[in-house]
Amino acid sequence: MDHEVDMTERPLRVAVIGSGPAGLYAAEALIKQGDLPVSVDVFDRLPVPYGLVRYGVAPDHYKIKSVISVYEKTLADPRVRFFGHVEFGRDLTRADYRRLYDAVIYAVGASSDRSLGIAGEDLPGSLSATEFVAWYNGHPDAATRAMALDARGVAVVGVGNVAVDVTRILAKTRDELAETDIADHALDVLARSAVTDIYMLGRRGPVQAKFTTKELGELGELANADIIVKPEEIALDPVSEAALAGQRVAQRNMEVLRAFAVKPQEGKPRRIHLRFLVSPVEILGTAGVEGLVIERNRLDEQQRAVGTGEYETLPVQMVLRSVGYKGVPLAGVPFDTRAQVVPHRAGRVMESADGAVVSGEYATGWIKRGPSGLIGTNKADSVETVKSLLADAPNLPRAAEGDPEAVDALLRERNVRYVTMADWLELEKYETALGEAQGRPRVKIVHVEEMLERIARVKS
Repeated sequence: MDHEVDMTERPLRVAVIGSGPAGLYAAEALIKQGDLPVSVDVFDRLPVPYGLVRYGVAPDHYKIKSVISVYEKTLADPRVRFFGHVEFGRDLTRADYRRLYDAVIYAVGASSDRSLGIAGEDLPGSLSATEFVAWYNGHPDAATRAMALDARGVAVVGVGNVAVDVTRILAKTRDELAETDIADHALDVLARSAVTDIYMLGRRGPVQAKFTTKELGELGELANADIIVKPEEIALDPVSEAALAGQRVAQRNMEVLRAFAVKPQEGKPRRIHLRFLVSPVEILGTAGVEGLVIERNRLDEQQRAVGTGEYETLPVQMVLRSVGYKGVPLAGVPFDTRAQVVPHRAGRVMESADGAVVSGEYATGWIKRGPSGLIGTNKADSVETVKSLLADAPNLPRAAEGDPEAVDALLRERNVRYVTMADWLELEKYETALGEAQGRPRVKIVHVEEMLERIARVKS
């Protein structure tokens, strides 16, 4: 029979599934607490760490990526190990983790996207912003995707920071993008882009938009694109006027938008149309996107968008939806299909939304709370989860095979080509050297097999 963990005998063994911000903040919180000795193994299905910081943050926002230095310190700690290229459910199962660790933290994010649910959404040229971002950031899942930018008009549905990122990347010049770590394949396609007009669409008004002021303001500073805002679409009704009070970000956003509305066009090669109170209702086309029908909205007293029956067709040949992410179930792990998250109580995994707590299993980040907040939001979230774990630690059943070497042995037995932190650092050194030769932060290796081959070459 399992017995309680005796901290005098060995450290608390914790597996963190996911090496993005949430997972690494959880690992950091574990090693920074001074109450219990810990041993933390961080797993990722990709050979490389950092998740959305590497593959989600826009390549021209390199300062945001500087948070990686914090994560590097965590992964360099002798109490922490990195296991890349280990997929949950394929290489190691939930049962394996429970046998090898005293506790498991799920930090896998929200990797899928929400659909619009309108006719024509499956046409070629209609895709999620998630896919587009993964493509230009060199995510291995999207690196082989054939992407043509022969569209003259592109609709970006959504008014969050991801929508702003996509719009900005589409509007920039090749020279501007060539200074970043954007994937080489994307740089080549974007350099030949035929895009002249980008329509960013919000179903509600500017007060309800989710973008932050800094990101919004950058759209007005682009060398290659004029910005167009219709004064009537940022005029506030009484509901929005009341909602604006006390919302500092929204107030600053309104100042920026009002300045955009009166800013004269300079005849730049591209135009960004910021539209509000409009919803996509149908994507037109047969072999591909040929237009997007939008409906004019008004807001009700609860700030919900209500269609008015007034329609307009935008001349676009590409539609990128950026209307939110959703979690994906992990094999055998409880999942709330309505909320698209792992059900939890203060980070403790529950059997269902109103069920019992599952001993020794925890969640953090977007798979815990849903896709909200900025990168730093994950820190407090992970701290909460780790506090719950530490409070439970004295009563957690001991892992049946808690020796750290048991993990390596099992992976080798299953012929898993796992990647260590030392392996990743060699790969990173190679990417950085390629970047330095071109005056760029790095040149990303975008194919998993190429990553593994490069690591094997260094080892041999």
